[in-house]
Amino acid sequence: MAATKKPEVTTKTHIIVKGARVHNLKNIDVAIPQKKLTVITGLSGSGKSSLAFDTLFAEGQRRYVESLSSYARQFLGKLEKPDVDHIYGISPAIAIEQKVNTVNKRSTVGTSTEIYDYLKLLFARIGKTYSPVSGEIVKRDTLNDVVNWLNKNENGTKTFLITTIYFEDRKPAKQLELLKQQGFTRLWLNNKVERIDKIDLKDLDKEKLDVLIDRFAIDKSDTDNLSRIYDSVETAFFEGKGICTVIADSNDKLITKNFSNKFELDGIEFHEPNVHFFSFNNPIGACKTCDGYGSVIGIDEDLVMPNKSLSVYEDAIVCWKGEKMQAWKDDFIMQSTKFDFPIHKPIYDLTPKQYRLLWEGNKYFKGLNEFFKMVEGESYKIQYRVMLSRYRGKTTCSDCKGTRLRKDANYVKIDNHTITDLVLMPISKLNNYFNSLKKALNKEDTEIANRLLIELSSRVGFLNNVGLGYLTLNRLSSTLSGGESQRINLATSLGSSLVGSMYVLDEPSIGLHSKDTEQLIGVLKTLRDIGNTVLIVEHDEDIIKAADEIIDLGPEAGHLGGELVFQGSYQELVKSDASLTANYFSGKEKIEVPQTRRKWNKYIEILGARENNLKGVDVKFPLHTLSVITGVSGSGKSSLVKNCLLPSLKKMFDGYNEQSGSIDKISGDIKSITGVEFINQNPIGKSSRSNPVTYVKAYDEIRSLFSSQKLAKARGLKPSHFSFNVDGGRCDACKGEGEITVEMQFMSDIHLKCEDCKGARFKNEILEIKFHGKHISNILDLTIDEAILFFEESGDKIADKIVQKLLPLQEVGLGYVHLGQSSSTLSGGEAQRVKLASFLGKRDNNNLLFIFDEPTTGLHFHDIKKLLKAFNALIAIGHSIIVIEHNLDVVKCADWVIDLGPDGGENGGYLLFEGIPEELTKCKGSFTGKYLKEKL
Repeated sequence: MAATKKPEVTTKTHIIVKGARVHNLKNIDVAIPQKKLTVITGLSGSGKSSLAFDTLFAEGQRRYVESLSSYARQFLGKLEKPDVDHIYGISPAIAIEQKVNTVNKRSTVGTSTEIYDYLKLLFARIGKTYSPVSGEIVKRDTLNDVVNWLNKNENGTKTFLITTIYFEDRKPAKQLELLKQQGFTRLWLNNKVERIDKIDLKDLDKEKLDVLIDRFAIDKSDTDNLSRIYDSVETAFFEGKGICTVIADSNDKLITKNFSNKFELDGIEFHEPNVHFFSFNNPIGACKTCDGYGSVIGIDEDLVMPNKSLSVYEDAIVCWKGEKMQAWKDDFIMQSTKFDFPIHKPIYDLTPKQYRLLWEGNKYFKGLNEFFKMVEGESYKIQYRVMLSRYRGKTTCSDCKGTRLRKDANYVKIDNHTITDLVLMPISKLNNYFNSLKKALNKEDTEIANRLLIELSSRVGFLNNVGLGYLTLNRLSSTLSGGESQRINLATSLGSSLVGSMYVLDEPSIGLHSKDTEQLIGVLKTLRDIGNTVLIVEHDEDIIKAADEIIDLGPEAGHLGGELVFQGSYQELVKSDASLTANYFSGKEKIEVPQTRRKWNKYIEILGARENNLKGVDVKFPLHTLSVITGVSGSGKSSLVKNCLLPSLKKMFDGYNEQSGSIDKISGDIKSITGVEFINQNPIGKSSRSNPVTYVKAYDEIRSLFSSQKLAKARGLKPSHFSFNVDGGRCDACKGEGEITVEMQFMSDIHLKCEDCKGARFKNEILEIKFHGKHISNILDLTIDEAILFFEESGDKIADKIVQKLLPLQEVGLGYVHLGQSSSTLSGGEAQRVKLASFLGKRDNNNLLFIFDEPTTGLHFHDIKKLLKAFNALIAIGHSIIVIEHNLDVVKCADWVIDLGPDGGENGGYLLFEGIPEELTKCKGSFTGKYLKEKL
């Protein structure tokens, strides 16, 4: 390390960690500068998360819990103190991890960022309701409106204040008697005032009476007269149930004006805007048809017209096939000349109006909606019930069009936009809308909305800055990737403007193209500049370069890691040769570009992909090669691969009907592959007990090994006694988990070590069975590297089988992971590599197509090298690989690159380039090509 003079380390300027020993940390001391951007880097498994999350964040959370009252603490149990001697100068900690946290079907980008809460408030405060009939603004008349109209008349004008009262079930004589008792003495009859006691009942209207509430002459200077008028108008509104009439006698000409304090217009009574009126999570605002879910069980348009490249004439509408139902199609074709419908045009080329006409029909023919009503009407017959079930599925709610809000919420507008318009607008456009809205509002509305608009602009701006401008506020949270989810949490934290906190982030660059990483760095620096300590676990080169301080852990992973190998600036790191990270930055180590690219002649082709933002692209995916799909965030990579290619192939191989995205056709050499495997970053098991060793089926052999020991046989113990998934040998208190989970209301759940088995997971009599001095719990505590060494040295036949099953895990760079490590503690990238290892271990099926979703997540340069080696090993035994990836080291090693773009959202979805990486650098419109040039 260069010997530059370091600033003095004190608890005011640094967070000081003394003797950290969590997981594989080797008693390290480290000082992290406060209010700075610090990156912790190193190989996967070198101890980065152990230092950042399990030591610093855990201690921050523990101290917060300790600060609560003793009453609150009794419900929390005792939080374990991290295995560390001392930590000084720590601030309240906030962890932003890359987990898609929500399973809530109602949670959207708008609700999870709190932007929708401010939007509801904005529409409730300054939204104007417009009648759908006349387009006029709906508003109540107030007492002031009536008095202001009166004051427009000249002084001395005779004025009559009248209320209409309906008889309801009373007889006229009874009603008049009642009015007299209430103190009313006159009626307005035939345009003049008549006394009630002098009226002939024959002259009365059969339904109603116009009662004179008051009469007066206008005198604008008389304040007593004015207060009397206010009282009278209030009485008139009360007696007339919200409606009153004013008649002014101006020069013997009667001028009549009606006033209503009801919220109505054109004969329709409207709901007055309030916050709940715009909330789809509230019974008041939720769409009445779908209860605020946006979808209902109905007729699925994609099942009715599965192949949208066919025309109506070519039987695109599959329910109009067959002897009987063909009559509907024939009738439609006969009638189509009358309204000029293009029966030979493919469905996807129809205009929205023509497509709607197919469903809704017109005066010449009954549409598909009418057809299915007919089928439902006949559903007492079995064949019709079968037919209905064939076309049923989750469909967009026809009432709210998937926006989840009640219809009349869209009568409320601000600057000619409804709340639905805004939630369906890409965030990048929404940003411009709020900026222009400030100028468009009048003075009164600006005063009311100013604070809300500041919040909305800043929060939407943050989402835009973390590279999520292509999303809409209506997008479901559960459909976001881990990286998107983390960046939304980051933007939300920025929006809440906390100061003096410690933010711990887990690889925020995941899923980001190099173009978007630049914006992200700006956001992280903003978080630092407002006075927070920002601590990032990261491998991305650009973020490491932007850091104020770099902490490099290593030198290797697992038990060979956990040491502080370097701390300093980027300039110092490049000159150092203390670690693998330094060697990759200085160029001593590098990921080599392949000498030759694999040639191919077999491929799978997708024609006319139009899912989400794809613009009808035709793409070839080569087989028996490494193909990489790249492009900026939101350019359509996932839509093409996960929504179009994958479901279409799954349907062919597995036969189950997962809805595939909108494509014309899939063709090519599909028969030359035997199946398709999608390997994403979802956990390897839903249970907290699932772990790498059970996933690769090595635990079955380990249990057999222990049950074959002499003492186990003598006690009659079977392999199942050594399982923590079934009763028998496992600890009864924690059910083989090793820890008890305490669910927290407002914080992350707390995990406490089981007091019965002390975390060993098994009963004592099971732990007495040993193999070469280790019991089953000791074996689960070994890392994969240690376990391979241990079993190899034992020389046992069953142990050799265990080694064979563990070797693929070592090959993909997971040697540092513990055998019994819960799958919930594995990062997305680690889970993905466990799945990859399980396939490397199988040699029986050699023609699979593997689709990987960002496999470099959480990987150091050195691990990427290992991953590429594992990819090459898969291709060597006959498999094909397609990878969705931004990492340029993977892109440069590809045999074939497919680049989508040029931007995200509406401006994406075009095929910019297909070919080898060298040619991509010459592609002008491609951001990937621009950044790849430096790598090649």
